[in-house]
Amino acid sequence: MKIVLDHLTKKFPNRNKKSDQDVVAVNSFTFEFPDGKLIGLLGPSGCGKSTTLNLISGLAAPTEGKIYFGDEDVTNLAPEHRGVGLVFQNYALYPHLTVLQNITFPLENLKGKEKLSRKERERRAYEIAHLVQIDGLMDRKPSELSGGQQQRVAIARALVKMPRVLLLDEPLSNLDARLRLQTREEIKRIQKETGITTVFVTHDQDEAMSISDMIVVMKDGVVQQIGAPQEVYDEPANLFVAKFLGTPPINVFEGTVRGGKLSIGGEEIMAVDGACDGDVYVGVRPEGFIPDEHGTLSCALSGVEIMGRDVSIVSAHPSSQNATVRAIVSAETRLDISAQSVCFSLKPSKTFLFDRRSEQSIPFTKDATGLFRRAVEKKLSE
Repeated sequence: MKIVLDHLTKKFPNRNKKSDQDVVAVNSFTFEFPDGKLIGLLGPSGCGKSTTLNLISGLAAPTEGKIYFGDEDVTNLAPEHRGVGLVFQNYALYPHLTVLQNITFPLENLKGKEKLSRKERERRAYEIAHLVQIDGLMDRKPSELSGGQQQRVAIARALVKMPRVLLLDEPLSNLDARLRLQTREEIKRIQKETGITTVFVTHDQDEAMSISDMIVVMKDGVVQQIGAPQEVYDEPANLFVAKFLGTPPINVFEGTVRGGKLSIGGEEIMAVDGACDGDVYVGVRPEGFIPDEHGTLSCALSGVEIMGRDVSIVSAHPSSQNATVRAIVSAETRLDISAQSVCFSLKPSKTFLFDRRSEQSIPFTKDATGLFRRAVEKKLSE
């Protein structure tokens, strides 16, 4: 079931009595959620992602715009008639009911032709419980379950109604790191097996990128970028998206473009053919640094952190907007940790330019030929 949002807007009255401006939680959101895909709504707290989910579910009414499930206009349709399954952050399980009773509870209110016998309700509950791998826990109460098991019960309860759309509102926030990783893999598996169009709300970019078919990055109620996770990571539309995605975060420098050459702190770093002259922000992913004694970017070395398969080089640069410059390189890289400075070459594919005023991305020709030529020349000189 595809979901279509057509200029969806939600405004709330401003609590500041001195202001007559409404608070815009969602601002003209237009997008088609493809049928059978898992879409991640991603952004910081207060960006409007949970409000968007509430609008889709019918728990909140839009101020403007339309919502369609397929070709059906559901904008004014009551939540119980939309065919949605909703999973909350706090699980919202009934503590006095068993797992089986929690799962079958939504089926007990079905009426008319949709009404099911007790035997049929339990049969469907066990089918869904098997899907989410909790069929051996059906006689337990929620207090007897781990956090991950409770979350699976909540997902099973949402799925047992055979919803057209599954909505997940930060479902992993209350789990520890290891359990969060395991549960998000389970959510992806369940979504693939059921084929239900799923909208997953989170502020955790690792979660969104790891399980989503597409991600929607939001800020202050406005959609910043939509695309496949790797595509958005590799081609951020603006500085906010570049800074929000990635762990460790992207390194940002103040730079200048003149005559197709990028300079940072007076050092000519690389060619950026096609970029207009002017002051820019330069974003470099941590994996975009190449330690190189002939490199064009020199930083003051602060330390080296061993992380097993990788090494994190921590340094500083006067033009950096980050407190530290962090480069991630292979553990096989040989470094002189006693040195006062470290020089880098930059990978063009991991380097981004943003207009200093608008913070929008500036395209340029990303030619790595120079890097390869320098590497070959260095090898031959050895």
